[in-house]
Order: sequence, then structure tokens, then C-alpha cells
Amino acid sequence: MREVFQLELEEVQDRLVAISELVSISIDNATQAFNNSNVALAERVIEDDHRIDELAIALDELAINILARQQPVARDLRIVVSALRISASLERMGDMAEHIAQLARYRFPEKAVPKGLRSTFAEMGRLDVEIARKLTDLLRTEDVKLAEEIRNEDDKVDELHVSVFDKVLGETWKGEPVATVDATLASRYHERFADHAVSIAKKVQYLATGDWQQPLEA
Repeated sequence: MREVFQLELEEVQDRLVAISELVSISIDNATQAFNNSNVALAERVIEDDHRIDELAIALDELAINILARQQPVARDLRIVVSALRISASLERMGDMAEHIAQLARYRFPEKAVPKGLRSTFAEMGRLDVEIARKLTDLLRTEDVKLAEEIRNEDDKVDELHVSVFDKVLGETWKGEPVATVDATLASRYHERFADHAVSIAKKVQYLATGDWQQPLEA
């Protein structure tokens, strides 16, 4: 029974990695669609989000089934419960990517972001893609150094998020109301995407080290 249980835990980890890989692809496509006004990529992200949702639901069902049958304790219990929480965060990250893609689709053939903010959003998108890739590696390897790197990248996203608000609230801002709303929403989606990654990284770090009090914040 113990061997079967360990195989089930490995399957949980493999499924988390698979979902994270899809999220990474989704945010990459979403940022490209948003920054380049690529409606085909935007549609792909929107259409593919249901796949992330389905895999997250299936993983939750597996985890709940393990809890019911195996009644794990100690670290094994933390692994299964954490998997449920990580799955939910990954699903939300997929939603953030979908929201970014929806903005691109709504404004096509125009770009959703005014020219003065395009470099900022290009950098936010690059950082989110990098965070997503590192998160996949973290889930695969439990290398806690990656958790710290994700937190550092998130700090950069936060700084850019603040700069967007400073820009649209500044006296020199000439954007139309629609552009202001789009920029504000897009910045928030990028920022929340990274925040969810940090939340996952914190959980993986705890599982790997047993120490919740690390210099890593959600």
C-alpha cells in the first residue's frame, strides 16, 4: 500500500508540473497577443483556458480521493493539501493570462495599451513569462533557490505595476478613459499572476524545508 501511495504522490506532482507548463504557455501567448495586438494568439489563450481548468479539477479529485483512501498524516498530508491549494493558484494564473488575452481581443485591431506604456508592459510580460517558467522548474525539482528567484522577479513586477498607476494618474497622462481602464486592468492582471506564483513558491519552499518562516512572502 505504501508503494502505491508514493506512486500516487508522484502522480500529483507530475500533474502539477503539467498544469504549470500549460500556464507558462498561456501567459507567453497572452503577453505576445497583448503587446503585439495578435488576435489569433489571444483566441488561442481564451480557448485553451478550459484545458487548464479541467486538469485542475481532475487533480483536485485525485487529491481528495487520496485523502479519503490513504488518510495521510504529517508531511504526506501537507503534500496533498498543498497540492489542492497550488492547483487553485495555477488555475487562477491561467485566468489572469486569459484576462490579458481578452483585453487584446476586445481592442483588436488597435493595441490595448497606449504607446507611452508599451515598453513597461513588454517588460511586465517578460517577467511573468520568466516567473512561470521558473515556477514549473520549481514544481518539478523543489529547488528552493528558484523560489527566491521568483520572489525577486515578483518585486520587479510590483515596481512596474506601481509605475503604471503613477503614469495614468499623472498630470501629463493624455490617454482616453478606455485606455486608462485597459492599462489599469492589464497591470493588475500581470501583478496578480506573479503574486499567485509567489504563493505557490512559498508552499513548495515550506514542503522542501519544513520552515514557513522564510524571507519569501505571498
